[in-house]
Amino acid sequence: MNYASTRNPATQVGLSHALAQGLADDGGLYVPCTLPAFNARDFDADDSLADVAHRLLQPFFADDPLAAHLSEICTTALDFPAPLVPLTPAHTGMLELFHGPTAAFKDFGARFLAACMQQVGATDGLERTILVATSGDTGAAVADAFHGKPKLRVVVLYPDGRVSPRQAHQLGCFGDNILTLRVAGNFDDCQRLVKQALADAGLRSRLCLSSANSISLGRLLPQMSYYAHASIRHWRTRGGELNFVIPTGNLGNALAAILARRCGLPIGDIALATNANRVLPDYFSGSAYQPMASLATLANAMDVGAPSNFERLRWLYPDEQALRGEFIAEAVEDAGIREVIAHGEARYGRVFCPHTACAVRVLERIRERGDSRDWAVVATAHPAKFEQVVEPLVGHAVEVPAALAMLLDRPSQAEPIGADFEPFRERLRLI
Repeated sequence: MNYASTRNPATQVGLSHALAQGLADDGGLYVPCTLPAFNARDFDADDSLADVAHRLLQPFFADDPLAAHLSEICTTALDFPAPLVPLTPAHTGMLELFHGPTAAFKDFGARFLAACMQQVGATDGLERTILVATSGDTGAAVADAFHGKPKLRVVVLYPDGRVSPRQAHQLGCFGDNILTLRVAGNFDDCQRLVKQALADAGLRSRLCLSSANSISLGRLLPQMSYYAHASIRHWRTRGGELNFVIPTGNLGNALAAILARRCGLPIGDIALATNANRVLPDYFSGSAYQPMASLATLANAMDVGAPSNFERLRWLYPDEQALRGEFIAEAVEDAGIREVIAHGEARYGRVFCPHTACAVRVLERIRERGDSRDWAVVATAHPAKFEQVVEPLVGHAVEVPAALAMLLDRPSQAEPIGADFEPFRERLRLI
């Protein structure tokens, strides 16, 4: 399969090239030239997440050298669970995506991308520098996935003071081939610096730059797998489609569900839950798409004012009226996040992270409107990563998963840097 730029369909490359390059030469995002068609019965022989991923992604890897390694990549990268667990009331579930090594859903895509890039590097012998801007969870997942990998360096940029203390500790606790920079700005500044670097021909050729943000196909494609896996399990046991409420900031996780649905998986409605950064809710309520400076919220990993993957969403739905009519998108203010977390154990028997709380609040609104269908909220991170927000609201300590505890026991260090491109450019030249 070939992949084209969202800005020029005539610009087409193979999958390995798209993964290595990250961003198309014209600044667009790579998208598949065609989408395969599946139905739920195509996966009758597949039970594990890795098996479902292998079958689902085969067409996307077709005719690429990576195809020969896809089974191994899936088995290696997707070796931890993504359980769909029941919540009260009836017809409500939660897709738990926080059981990976850094306790966030980003682990799925980051580990898959790292496995792919290892194979690409083994083929061409090039040493690569991977850039990643993070609003909290992406950077740690990428750093963990790439840590110690030969011929792969990672530069993580995060907004200083706008991630939780435990997130910040994770981001700086790797060292070796991982350089962590704390940027005097917001996430959009970090994302801008990465895009400027990727567009700098001199830097790209000298450092063989690529990206590990949600703009990378190597992260987007595997994220389709847990939506496929969950919806197939639901279809087998209950029949019919499963609807999802997905917390979103940069739109990568939600776009994975949307692509899985377009490929024929038994996924129903998809609701987008944001925090107070209202770019997407405003657009889907009829306003013009207008990126804006991001606001700092309790759900910091979703503090995005210019969602990169909106460009892919417009490619998928070129008719604006059709796009606006396809999705629910609602914002949840900090007060709503606090309320859900404070009452989560009494209502649902669960402690939620601030991002998952956004999804829970949106589902509550959906239920209040009389929708009794089967819905699942997507739990994107473990609440222990946000203890300063969560623990005062629930009134007790939240147990730290063992993998996260191991990372928190390591020393941590991050270099300060401004939000201007030239200092960042010079820092990259010193690598």
